[in-house]
Amino acid sequence: MKNTSAATDWAAYIRQMESVLALELDDAHRQELLVQFSRIAQMAQPLMDLPLDSRLEIAGVYRA
Repeated sequence: MKNTSAATDWAAYIRQMESVLALELDDAHRQELLVQFSRIAQMAQPLMDLPLDSRLEIAGVYRA
């Protein structure tokens, strides 16, 4: 599975998080967050592209 920052609509994500967190960001802050999320996605892409052995166990979900 290949997930690239181009496939992710970071602007929509930022708008959703503004709504969920009850934040009101100005356009300058939204733009800076968009830049930072795009940079993070670019840094993570080599790891996301790493093929995993199908025999690896998936980590469980732990709830407190």
